Amino acid sequence: MSDSEPIQWEYATIPLIIHNTKGILDQWGEDGWELVTVLPGPEGNAPVAYLKRPKG
Repeated sequence: MSDSEPIQWEYATIPLIIHNTKGILDQWGEDGWELVTVLPGPEGNAPVAYLKRPKG
């Protein structure tokens, strides 16, 4: 990829289990995913993490 080409991203959303949030995020981070944000889950369910990483 050259410097003039925009970065192509892929995205993932994952529910977070409160008692293991760090472990879940550490595992995804080891796979190259970067945390973008965490939002409350629908209808009071577990929070949802939104992640991204460069494609390729």
